[in-house]
Amino acid sequence: MKGFISPGLHPFYKLLLLLVFMLAGICVGMFVVLLGLKFGYGLSLTDITMLTQNPQAYPDGRSAMVFYQVITHLFMFTIGPLVFLSASEPSVKQYLFSKKNHVPLLVISALLLLVIMPANSWLINWNAKMHLPEAFEGMELWMKQKEDQLGELTRYLTQFNSVGQMLIGLVAFALIPAIGEELVFRGIIQKNLVRWLRNEHVAIWVTAILFGAIHVQFFGFFPRVVLGAIFGYLYAWSRNLWVPIAGHFMNNGVTVFLLYLQQNKMIEANVESTDAMPWYFGLASLAASLMVLVYLQKHYKAIPENPDARLTENRF
Repeated sequence: MKGFISPGLHPFYKLLLLLVFMLAGICVGMFVVLLGLKFGYGLSLTDITMLTQNPQAYPDGRSAMVFYQVITHLFMFTIGPLVFLSASEPSVKQYLFSKKNHVPLLVISALLLLVIMPANSWLINWNAKMHLPEAFEGMELWMKQKEDQLGELTRYLTQFNSVGQMLIGLVAFALIPAIGEELVFRGIIQKNLVRWLRNEHVAIWVTAILFGAIHVQFFGFFPRVVLGAIFGYLYAWSRNLWVPIAGHFMNNGVTVFLLYLQQNKMIEANVESTDAMPWYFGLASLAASLMVLVYLQKHYKAIPENPDARLTENRF
């Protein structure tokens, strides 16, 4: 498989080929889903179509939909892109992990996503209250309806009645998305945009915008862009994909864990609230986050790159 795609191919064409491999991945994933739902849940093709529209109508609708989402995400965002990298790069490991992992810095990078949450709550609150101009009133109504539908489905899928269900939720809604989305956005798209545009900052922010847009949630778009930029800078400094994966997992995993605590009456906080935290928490969070980012940049830059990886980075 290696060498099927020339390593020297222009980044634009590489990104087009990535899209092809992702589409192929989702097609294979859908086939696996159809087989799994048919033989594992006894659902016909008609039932599967109805399941995606109204999973609450089926006794095992929640677990079936979790299976559906996990498999399609896995094939589209992880397996397809890994096959693409295997076909285009001499060494996938050197391509994605050109610096050795530094566990203390990895932990600090993950904890950064906890530190920034109070500051991010202000951005979440501002974005949730945004209104489009009157000329786009119909579009705004449509977007709100779509977000309400997605929110209803998310609440249904993230009902955790036991520790076991919560752990499955951590894998399905935190770990798998963290690995797949960071592989695609930071590991492939951002790296190719850096080579194409010759400007790391522009590449990071363009990738972050694409990351925010793909979730198709306008009223949560800007917080996701900021998170995407943070993941982008963490990867640019660390040159190790486990770092943004750890941050992404922390961000999603904390939400899953808090939902479990809320649903089982262990905490009273409303995890889904878009209210901003008190300004002094937000300000302290912002200041602390900036200091942590400066610290991480300094210490990640001090870690030497593998010689073979440096050759890979300078191909263009």
